[in-house]
Amino acid sequence: MELRQLRYFIEVAEREHVSEAAESLHVAQSAVSRQIANLEDELGVQLFEREGRNVKLTPIGKLFLDHINIAMKALENAKDQINEYLDPERGSIKIGFPTSLASHMLPTVLSEFKKEYPNISFHLRQGSYKFLIESVKNREIDLAFLGPVPMTDSDIMGKILFTERISALLPVSHPLAKKRKILLNDLRNDEFVLFPKGYILQKIAVDACKAAGFKPHVSTEGEDLDAIKGLVSAGIGVTLLPDTTFYEAIPRFTVKIPIELPEVKRTVGVIIPKNRELPPSVKVFYDFVSKFFMMLEQYQ
Repeated sequence: MELRQLRYFIEVAEREHVSEAAESLHVAQSAVSRQIANLEDELGVQLFEREGRNVKLTPIGKLFLDHINIAMKALENAKDQINEYLDPERGSIKIGFPTSLASHMLPTVLSEFKKEYPNISFHLRQGSYKFLIESVKNREIDLAFLGPVPMTDSDIMGKILFTERISALLPVSHPLAKKRKILLNDLRNDEFVLFPKGYILQKIAVDACKAAGFKPHVSTEGEDLDAIKGLVSAGIGVTLLPDTTFYEAIPRFTVKIPIELPEVKRTVGVIIPKNRELPPSVKVFYDFVSKFFMMLEQYQ
């Protein structure tokens, strides 16, 4: 079984047409047909069946394609890692991040990193808390920024970069809007606008309210930060959000007020796989991030 045969097989499977696959591969149609026939002879099965001028995978052909795609991905990853070991400053890093860190924290880190390592590229993937953790475990991404940082998972290692306050966001028309600080219990009778159940920021908000002695009445849910802020601006309710989500500006017709009691915080940091070595370019980035936030803390 040759690598060339597998590439021809994948191209034909995706296009369901031998001549189109040959054109894409820049080879003769007869060459593609011959390699597919050789592959079928070697495996002892029929991978394709004809449908007019097109071809279609047989059931065993579909199964074979799934395995070959995994194998080809592994080969590409191996090639990329070898290239990174040869030149760590020309690699590519797959980074995951949540919505709450997308507007300021992540762009700041990447911008500063690119000043020192301009030839390292990024593949960025936004996702939920659980998705990012599972993606690091499954090698779909190299590392992820998260808040709060999970510290008890046996398959990942979390590094806390900083701790930030969770504040209340109220409509300007709210009776407490002119207060410098509030008790969270002061909002016990308010309608809350939160992320849906399953989102980590929803859990943080609900847990904080329970610690203050009440269960929040969630009247409205939003699946992104802009939606939640917009609903608060419209006077639909109040919410609790991390301070980094207000870095650029506080939304119009709202006020951000610190919570005096209980003090609501979350850790923010980066997670990496615990039981496997980081590729060189990823390690360069991980070490940079660690030093970058250590220096920020010293200057604050």
